[in-house]
Amino acid sequence: MDPVSFFLVFVAIVLVGAALFVGAGIVRGRSMGAGLDDPTPNLPPVLLPSDAKPSDVDTVRFALGLRGYRMDQVDQVLDELREQLQAKDSEIERLKALTPQRPGGDENTRAKQ
Repeated sequence: MDPVSFFLVFVAIVLVGAALFVGAGIVRGRSMGAGLDDPTPNLPPVLLPSDAKPSDVDTVRFALGLRGYRMDQVDQVLDELREQLQAKDSEIERLKALTPQRPGGDENTRAKQ
């Protein structure tokens, strides 16, 4: 086989491959370079209890994805944890506002007396 015919066979294979690639993109209804589809959630959501404790955070386990943890699960748990901590902080502030402040110091000095 001479070099010219080898080159022509190579060009034909490349053209057939490019045509198949473009055809597959058109059949699937995407434009070129659209990227991968979003993953469909097929795992149960990772949930924290309504009154999360540090031990609950230590026991949370996330499913592994192609490149690490599933970001949607991690984001969901962190959002929930943030909301719980904000609720606890606002409850602490509300209770502090209801507690009358006594003159003469804080709780530590009263306990020592």
